[in-house]
Amino acid sequence: MNTRRDFLKGVLASGAALSTASIAPEANARETRHRPAEGLGLLYDATLCVGCKACVAACKEANENPPEFSTEDHLWDTPLDTSGYTFNLIKMYRNGTMETKDAEVNGYSFMKTSCMHCADPSCVSACPVSAMSKDPVTGVVGYDPEACVGCRYCVVACPFGIPKYQYDSPTGKIGKCELCRHRYKDGHYSACAEVCPTGATLYGKTADLLVEAKRRIALAPGSVTTYPRGKLGGPDQSYEAPVGNYLQHVYGETEYGGTQVLKLSAVNFAKVGMPDLKPEAAAARSETIQHTLYGGLIMPFAVLGAMTYVAKRNVHHEDDAPEQAPGKEGS
Repeated sequence: MNTRRDFLKGVLASGAALSTASIAPEANARETRHRPAEGLGLLYDATLCVGCKACVAACKEANENPPEFSTEDHLWDTPLDTSGYTFNLIKMYRNGTMETKDAEVNGYSFMKTSCMHCADPSCVSACPVSAMSKDPVTGVVGYDPEACVGCRYCVVACPFGIPKYQYDSPTGKIGKCELCRHRYKDGHYSACAEVCPTGATLYGKTADLLVEAKRRIALAPGSVTTYPRGKLGGPDQSYEAPVGNYLQHVYGETEYGGTQVLKLSAVNFAKVGMPDLKPEAAAARSETIQHTLYGGLIMPFAVLGAMTYVAKRNVHHEDDAPEQAPGKEGS
C-alpha cells in the first residue's frame, strides 16, 4: 500500500515539476491589457452621493430583476449585497457619532458596489466557454447565458466579488452589471447614471471620466465648481456645489491594471469596502498558467497516468486468486 501511495505521489510530483518547468519561462508571457481608447464606464463620486438608492431601483427595473428582502415585513427591496438579482448597491460607511458626512472619524459616507469592468478582467480569463467576454470597442464586460455552463469560475476569479450565481436558476446563470448595454440601441445609457439626482454616478468614456475625476481632486476643498449629471458630454444637466475634501487618488485608474468604473471618495477606500489591489491584473499570469497546463495537456496526462496505475493495481484477475486448501470448501 505504501509503495502504491509513494508511486502516486511521485507521479503527481513529476507532473507538477514538468508543469512548473514548462510554465516558468512563460509565466509573464503577456502584459496586463489596457482599457480600450473608446471604452465606456462610470465615475462614482462618494462626496456627491446622498444614499437615496435611486440607482439601485433603476438598475432593478432596467434589468427586470425581482426584489430581495432582508426584513420580515417584505415591504421594501432591501438587498444587503450584490447578488444574481441585484447588480448595483449603495453601501454605507459609519463611524462613531456619524455627525459629519464624508468624515472618517465620527462620520459617514457611501460607496457604490457594481461591476468595475476591468481592463483585463479575470472573469473573462477564467471562463472556459467564453460566456464572459469583453467588448473590444466599448470594453463592457458582458455575459452570455446561452454559453454559460454554470461552472462559477468567474465568481471565484473576480477580485471585487461581483459575478454572482443564481442558485434558483434551473440552467445555472450568472448575474452582474453589463453597463446596461441592452439599452444603447434605444438611445439610453446606464440606468444608475440616468436617474442619479446629484450626478454622483456619471456615465461616459472612461478616458473623459478620468480627466473629470482629476479635475475635481485638484480643486480646493470648499470651493464651488460645476458638476455634470447623467452622461458626460450629453445634454447639460450640470449644477454648482462646494467641492468635497477628496482623497488625492482616483480608484480604478491603476488598480488591477485599471478599470472602466472610476471612484472618488473622502474616506479611505479600504474603509468603504474597496480592495487594495496591485496595478497588475492577475488574469495575465493565471491565463498563461492555465493555457500552458491544459494546452499542453501536461497535468491532465500526469494525473491520468497516476489514476490508471492505481486502477490496475486494484484489479485482481481470477488466475491470480489464491487456491483454497483441500477440505475447506463451504466452510
